[in-house]
Amino acid sequence: MRAVWLREFGGPEVLVPGEAPDPVPGDGQVLVAVEYANVTFVETQMRAGNGPQPFTPRLPMVPGNGVGGTVAAVGPGADPGLVGRRVVSSLKGSGGYAELAVADAEGLFEVPDGLPLDEAVALLADGRTATLMMRAARPAKGERVLVEAAAGGVGTLLVQLAKAEGAVVVAAAGGPHKTETALRLGADEAVDYREPGWSEGVGPVDVVFDGVGGDVGREAFTLLRAGGRMVSFGLASGEWAGVPEEAAQARQVALVQPKPSPQEIRDAARSALREAAAGRLRPVIGQRFPLQNAADAHAAIQSRATTGKTLLVVSGPS
Repeated sequence: MRAVWLREFGGPEVLVPGEAPDPVPGDGQVLVAVEYANVTFVETQMRAGNGPQPFTPRLPMVPGNGVGGTVAAVGPGADPGLVGRRVVSSLKGSGGYAELAVADAEGLFEVPDGLPLDEAVALLADGRTATLMMRAARPAKGERVLVEAAAGGVGTLLVQLAKAEGAVVVAAAGGPHKTETALRLGADEAVDYREPGWSEGVGPVDVVFDGVGGDVGREAFTLLRAGGRMVSFGLASGEWAGVPEEAAQARQVALVQPKPSPQEIRDAARSALREAAAGRLRPVIGQRFPLQNAADAHAAIQSRATTGKTLLVVSGPS
């Protein structure tokens, strides 16, 4: 099968297309004919060999954690009725940048009727994350909510979910194109956090969804009024905001750190897929790259040139 290999840590150019043995599903597993693979910021950090690692990579490896496609075969103990079903799944951190991938049957999510497969892949990780962040912060109708990285995969979904709850949404993003994207999705206001003094145009807020971290996250924290909540979901700056708990207590605000159970995580993913199938949530797929151009996808994400979700197109629908 065709795949993309990571044989050494480094820049995007270390992602090299090539051949790999077809994987074989084991007990309780299925073989997925991959049509789309998710590409994330965390994967660019793993490829570079720096940043927080969700698992310890062993080289050489085929990267990629989220895929969508059709079940082509099942291993012992898996339901044969799954063959032919459209599914999305996480892969425990590796194996996704390839034409075929093995996934645990119990970890599959069937794609609801009417939801395109590429949108389901775009929602697999980001929809789950956005839903969990919303459930943790619980923005109420009329509350003022600041969404950082509002043109990113998670941020675009948080804008929509917060508006659906009746919140007043202020989007913070890097550059005019990205602020315009957030406004088109329903944000009430938008600011460019690359501009000096950006926070002056925001004013007090009740909730901060921190997807940038670093100086931007720390500055956003100062906007919270008493009773406010801050939830961090990303570190586009390369570091977490790292706000001390003592500082939060002094301002009478909460630093919310969700610790969902495995069942809550799966429920959040299902909820995002259902909302999208019903037309109430729309992922923004800003970039698509052919499988063999995975290096270009990583370069685009690193350059901050992307909006919404970035996908690898592995093969067309069968």
